[in-house]
Amino acid sequence: MRTVGLVDLQVNGFAGVDFNAEAVTAQALDHALEAMLATGVATCLPTLITAHPDELEARADALGRAVAESRLGPLMCPGFHLEGPFLNPAAGFAGCHPPEAMVAADAGLVTRLESRLRRPILVVTLAPEVAGGIAAVRALAQAGKIVAIGHSAADFATVSEATAAGASLSTHLGNGLPQQMHKLDNPLFAQLGEDGLMAGFIADGIHLHPAALKSLLRAKGFERSILVTDAVVAAGAAPGRYHFAGMPVDLASDGSVRQPGGVSLAGSALKLDEAVRNMVAWGLATAEQAIAMASTHALAALAPALAASGIVLPQSEIDWTDGLRVARVRVGPVSRVYVTE
Repeated sequence: MRTVGLVDLQVNGFAGVDFNAEAVTAQALDHALEAMLATGVATCLPTLITAHPDELEARADALGRAVAESRLGPLMCPGFHLEGPFLNPAAGFAGCHPPEAMVAADAGLVTRLESRLRRPILVVTLAPEVAGGIAAVRALAQAGKIVAIGHSAADFATVSEATAAGASLSTHLGNGLPQQMHKLDNPLFAQLGEDGLMAGFIADGIHLHPAALKSLLRAKGFERSILVTDAVVAAGAAPGRYHFAGMPVDLASDGSVRQPGGVSLAGSALKLDEAVRNMVAWGLATAEQAIAMASTHALAALAPALAASGIVLPQSEIDWTDGLRVARVRVGPVSRVYVTE
């Protein structure tokens, strides 16, 4: 089977490389992107998470330079995803993001960071209930950004208002939430029922139980559902201790990533082709549907931002084995052939 290349809208690092490290280099980025290419990812948005403004600026400087100077970055990374610092700092909503670095929503900060990245910020994840949240949603959407709701306690009215202002995506829906909430009046139900929002799901069996994901997909609708990884430095690497955005994280043998002694997950070690195989193995989608969620659905969500920035992605394709392994991948002039079954 031949399809277009996969698209990962949220990836914080891969194969031992942390995209949030101030020391990230073009060589390190190429190592990570080469490993991602082997999983079928032809397009990705390197993701910066919550940090203090000076830290974000330093990380943006390094990441922007690494992408620009790398071999694969100009082909595979059309822009970036900024997840925070406009998130809800309350326990359970913050996840592994440092609450002390969270601030009121400010579209101006996005503009300043974008000037350091050399390529546009295409997606911004925020909590619309924070101070300035709705105004920021409107300003960012008008500036051609995809605005996503995430790490948010927004109620039905706020989600509706944010969508009317231009929000169009939910970031890793079902996660970035506390273990206990109101049984019905909560941000998960509010976003599930909002037809104007597409949603990203982390199909690793850790962030979302497969049976729960089945219900989420039925509620959101297949056509509005996207597979993402939220991968961190430990993805595509051996179990052990790593550093992600200035904090230690441990990759356990079960594939979960957490801060030492922590309960909350700190991103994932998921590969996007693995998410595709999981969806099929769990009986939640056909191979064609799962691949669409990891490619054309993601492209549809990103398309307005690409158009606003005048970006045309290079053509890409994957040849899949019968077992849904990547046999060959091409993005633009770069082609790789891998060992097949």
